[in-house]
Amino acid sequence: LQAGPQDLAPSPAQPMPFSDTPDYAAELLTFGVSIGGLLFAGYYTIQTANIEVKFEKQHGRGQEYGEIDGKNDNKSEGVAINKDDDESDSKEINEKLVRISGLITKGANAFLFTEYMYMVAFMIVFGLIVLLVLGGVRNWTTGIGTCISFLVGCITSIISGFIGMRIAVFSNSRTAVKSNESIGEGFATAFKAGSVMGFALVSIAILVLMVLVEVYKQLFFSAYDDNSDSESGTVTMYECIAGYGLGGSSIAMFGRVGGGIYTKAADVGADLAGKVDQGWDEDDPRNPAVIADNVGDNVGDIAGMGADLFGSFAEATCAALVLCAQSEDLATHFTSMSFPILVAVGGLFACFLTSFFATHISPVKTDDDVETVLKMQLLYSTLIATPITFGIAGGFLPYSFDITGKTVHWYEAAICVSAGLWAGLIIGFITEYYTSFSYSPTQQVARSSETGPATVIIYGLALGYKSAIIPIFCLAIVIFTGYTLARMFGIACGALGILMTLATGLTIDAYGPITDNAGGIAEMTGMPKYVRKRTDKLDAAGNTTAAIGKGFAIGSAALVSLALFGAFADTVGINELKLIGGWQFAGLVVGAMIPYWFFAMTMESVGMAANAMVLEVRRQVEEKRSRRNYNALDEQLDFKKFGYADVKSAVSRALDNAKEEAKDSTDPKALAERLTALSKQLKDQTDDLEEIYGKAVGAADPEALETSDEDYAKCIKIATDASLKEMIAPGALVLLTPLIVGFLFGVKMLAGVLLGALASGVSMAISASNTGGAWDNAKKFVGAGNLIIDGEVRGKKTDEHNATIIGDTVGDPLKDTSGPALNIVMKLMAIVSLVFARAFPKPDDGGYLQQMVGL
Repeated sequence: LQAGPQDLAPSPAQPMPFSDTPDYAAELLTFGVSIGGLLFAGYYTIQTANIEVKFEKQHGRGQEYGEIDGKNDNKSEGVAINKDDDESDSKEINEKLVRISGLITKGANAFLFTEYMYMVAFMIVFGLIVLLVLGGVRNWTTGIGTCISFLVGCITSIISGFIGMRIAVFSNSRTAVKSNESIGEGFATAFKAGSVMGFALVSIAILVLMVLVEVYKQLFFSAYDDNSDSESGTVTMYECIAGYGLGGSSIAMFGRVGGGIYTKAADVGADLAGKVDQGWDEDDPRNPAVIADNVGDNVGDIAGMGADLFGSFAEATCAALVLCAQSEDLATHFTSMSFPILVAVGGLFACFLTSFFATHISPVKTDDDVETVLKMQLLYSTLIATPITFGIAGGFLPYSFDITGKTVHWYEAAICVSAGLWAGLIIGFITEYYTSFSYSPTQQVARSSETGPATVIIYGLALGYKSAIIPIFCLAIVIFTGYTLARMFGIACGALGILMTLATGLTIDAYGPITDNAGGIAEMTGMPKYVRKRTDKLDAAGNTTAAIGKGFAIGSAALVSLALFGAFADTVGINELKLIGGWQFAGLVVGAMIPYWFFAMTMESVGMAANAMVLEVRRQVEEKRSRRNYNALDEQLDFKKFGYADVKSAVSRALDNAKEEAKDSTDPKALAERLTALSKQLKDQTDDLEEIYGKAVGAADPEALETSDEDYAKCIKIATDASLKEMIAPGALVLLTPLIVGFLFGVKMLAGVLLGALASGVSMAISASNTGGAWDNAKKFVGAGNLIIDGEVRGKKTDEHNATIIGDTVGDPLKDTSGPALNIVMKLMAIVSLVFARAFPKPDDGGYLQQMVGL
């Protein structure tokens, strides 16, 4: 007999493979892998702790940079007050190591504990709002359950961020010490420290969420039996658990916005006061703002990023759980309801296997390996996670199930997850292409510095706008695929997919600030120049991976926001929302404006705080100069040992040659060009003379150029106070907008606001982050001596380098504050809308203000 198509198609009732998977299989897998992840993080913590914070002179080191024992013919490199490498005093370096790393740790703790006071106050106030609004409008079971989940999410996010920050400040000095041995040892130390954050955060997030589900499973006695929205049913239970995502995202607001304002206020302030005002190198210990800058790397890029991505994980998982609960086929089976959590478990296991490529299988041996090894982490984790996704879907989902009127097969859910997974990889690689100085876009920005800072700004902005094109198409494909195969649940699966490799993403993201701090410590403690060059190589790759991490975070935030919107729409019953309507149109326009309002507030906050920082540094410098009589040291100053005779001879020859050329000149244009070249040459030699004088003063009276702990602390306090004060208004804007719109103008307008904020926020976030990243790496490209104009190397202390410094300074708040903080705008507005969805007036009734005026 010839079989027809209907005979070949599997019946919806046909049991899937592994259809009898018991409940305890999901529990064992979840608890086993997450606890294993914590043990793995603990093992790397112990390994890092066993590294002795002790510098020892490594004779014969540095040959890979054309140096032996730190001797370097390139006099343009180096630090103004460092001793010659041959005279490096290991004891003095070790004393400075302890002091500098202690100051960074103390500053980071001071900021975090002050921030925690704000967080506790917020948790109490907003927790009461959740309890009273949901309890009073719906029922007290929902109010209490959601409030508890909210507090658990807040506490988990705080713990995750604190763990990341502690391991970062704990490992930065150890990375500097190990970089003294070899670049491979320095990389391994920073990578393992980053792994502690990545695996600890994801493991804790999964573990706490599963414990919360297990507890609520006992309290909601009708769960998995009653699929209605009754007080003890499955739907109510998982809507209460959504409070976990709200808590995580709320704390991310503090970490991302507050930490972002702190880090860029310190960074911009240190750059303007140090590089621009005084002509100091980056991380020069004379700069009072330099410790605040290093602290900012930890509280913004570590604790802030960790809280942001924890919030994404919690929200994506909770959105998928809420959507699963609304399916009669899934809501009655614990194993199927655990699918969103198990996707994260599978991703964690894939990241565990991937980490061994960087530490054992193909570790870093030369500086050219660093960026490749880090980039391959994303590729390997994605390749390993793909088959795991299909295994989990086949083992824990029914062969087919109905969700919001759409019949979905298990493999279609796996395809949706895989689409998000691979989109995340593509977005990461595209971000690398546009922000790494190994590729033409950033090199083009660097070359534009020939004509000044204005063209650097123009090219950087254009690069950022172009860099958003491919990521947006990737997200559009994931959204279309997800919705076509599984409606809003498919989009939620796409969000879960992009976050599957979260542990790896956090590892390589945390790696960047750790190596950045290590370089600063090497500079401030006076380690040999080859150590700083190794940390610069590590940090250069870290800048690129940090940009990849931001692209990853923004892409995941967009999908998470849309998944939350889907859960919100399903909950309030507007699955067939019509965009044609006055309130919907108004909502779209207002929503599209919200990211710009938020962006302006955070940019202005950074500017105000940076201005205060610059004024404080100038005050300290002037005060120090006024109370020191350098003339009294003149007899003790020994300029010869610092190369004064060579520079003096070069100046004399240049002036004599110019004098003769001026006498014989008959062409005013040629003479003008000669004077321009002479002025540039004399400017470089002026910098050399000031450096020689600074070295001589430092050698004769080390305290003359010392910055005290109290001076550093004043700058830390300025950044702390400004960031915590300035984050209140942007946070209130994001938290209150959905509540005001939802209650006063109705859920239809709120739907428009959410979609408008998402549509404008994601493109704005990508372009801002990549513009800032490109400006940063363009500065490093020029500073490394890679820019050659008319056969002349245009490196540090040239007009071209100064132009890129201006671009980098403008880009700092774009890439580390306002751009990434737009993630919070998209996600937090959506999760607030979902949590309060059943408290809002019914869609057909309109908001309370609409009802009052009869609109």
